[in-house]
Formats: sequence, C-alpha cells, structure tokens
Amino acid sequence: MQAKRKLSVLGIFLAIGIVLFLFVGVEWTYFDYAMKNRIPKILAMLLSAFCIGSATVVFQTITNNHILTPSVLGLDALYVLVQTFIVFILGATSPLIVNKQYNFVIALGVMIVASVGLYKVLFERGKGDVMFLLLVGMIFGTLFGSLSSFMQRVIDPNEYLALQNNLFASFNNIHTPILAMATILMLLLIPFVWDDLKLLDVMTLGREQAINLGVDYDRVVKKLIVVVTILISISTALIGPITFLGLLVVNVARQLFKTYKHTYLIIASVLLGGITLLYGQLIVEQVLGFTTTLSVVVNLIGGLYFIYLLLKESKQI
Repeated sequence: MQAKRKLSVLGIFLAIGIVLFLFVGVEWTYFDYAMKNRIPKILAMLLSAFCIGSATVVFQTITNNHILTPSVLGLDALYVLVQTFIVFILGATSPLIVNKQYNFVIALGVMIVASVGLYKVLFERGKGDVMFLLLVGMIFGTLFGSLSSFMQRVIDPNEYLALQNNLFASFNNIHTPILAMATILMLLLIPFVWDDLKLLDVMTLGREQAINLGVDYDRVVKKLIVVVTILISISTALIGPITFLGLLVVNVARQLFKTYKHTYLIIASVLLGGITLLYGQLIVEQVLGFTTTLSVVVNLIGGLYFIYLLLKESKQI
C-alpha cells in the first residue's frame, strides 16, 4: 500500500504540473492558440518520459548496473551524426531538415536500422555478452561523435547555426503528425514485449539464477535490447537527445521505491520523467525566459547526480 500511495502522490504532482503548464502565463485572448501550442508539448513530454524511463529501467536490469543508461549504446551520438550528415551533404535548407516529418522518419529509421542490425551482429559474435555490446556501443558512440565534430567544423557557420536547432532537445516545435507516428509506434511495441517484462523481476537475480528458474535468458535479453533501442530512438528523434534524464529519474525512483518489482519502478520512472520535463520546461519558459534549453538544465542536474552516484559506489567498494 505504501508504494501505491507514493505512486498516487507522484501522479498528483504530474497532474498539477500539467495544469500549471497549460494555464500559467496564458492570455485568455489567445487561449485557443495557446492550447494548440501547449497540448502537443505536454503529449511529447509524456511520451518521452515513457520511452526514456521504461527503457532505462529495462536496460539497467539487463546490464545489472544502476549507473548505466541506453545512451552508452551510442544512439544519441548517432542522432547527432545523422543530422550533421544531412546538413553537410544537402545543406540546412534541405527538406530533410526543414520538413519535420521527413526529418523524424529519416532519423528514426536510420537509428533503428543501424542499432538493431549492428547489435544483432554483435550479439551473434559476442555470444549474447551484454558487456561486449556495451563496450562496442561506447566505441561507436565516440566514433560517431568524432565524425560529427569534424563535419560541424567544415560546414558553413550559418548552416551550423541552423543545425544547432536539431541537436538540442526541444519541445518548442512539436508537430502533431510526428507525435502521432511516435505514439503509434510506441503502442505497437507494448504487446510485443509485454510478456517478457514480467520476467524482469526474476532477471534481477542474475543470469544463472534466472536460467535455473526457467527463463530463456539470452532470447529475452536480445528482444529487450531491440525494444530499448527503438524506444530511445523514438524519444531522440522526437525531441532530441537528453543524455542524463533516464539516469536521474530511474535512480530517484529506486531511492523512493526500495523494491525489486519492475511494475512499480517503471511506473515511478515514467511519472518522475514527466514531472521533471513538465516542471523543468515550465521554469525554462516562465522563469528563465527561454535563455537556456531544458536539455542543458536536465543534463547539468543529471551529470551532478551521476558524479554523486559514482562517489557513492566507490565508497561501498
């Protein structure tokens, strides 16, 4: 009951955040325009919170490490590379950059195909070794980042400025068709992986114990890795990369809910993700006056929290 009460409190905070985001600073003369602008933002935040929160919980269980996030797979760096490559080859006025629907489909398609194809090969060569997958993912992430930096230095400065709009997480230009496509794709994933999510509680015991209890461990891990990469790809293609959001909300959820049950952890992480994005964007818009972006604030707080976790882990060793 205590866990359910905590979830109820988080749900109330989230609901209050939605109401505040909808109505704070709204001039009633432009009420209809404000709602058309703010409702897609809220839906995008909730969708991103679901993708990042749930994917990070699953990923940490698979890797048996609470300070790792799916960003170590190199998806954020791949997204930046895709955007930079389009501008480098076609220019900032290309329809693949200007048209948000085209840009979303291209970025999402490249990330899903590259990550699923790459990690399928790596799993076969690494014989299902998750640590081998993480190592190669980090190497590719560094490679993608280096290629992006090289192209960004070569392109025209004006095109680089235009490119910057796509490299930072933003909720300012959420298009309804993109949001609809992302939502449909996410909903299609849920029944595909629903039965396997029930096995996560057992998988926290470790590979050998899970196998002894009848879990087809390697098959489940491969399937969940694919789902994690797709969820992170959806979120990144929709709003841009927010590296430390998953680390922040999932570890706070683990502190609040001292439980092994992933039902509570996933729901709590999603709620905390929504709360963080909603209140963070509200502060960026109403207090800071758009002088910075939400991703900068989240990554600053998340980075500091990551350092805290590292120091905490080092003391326990």
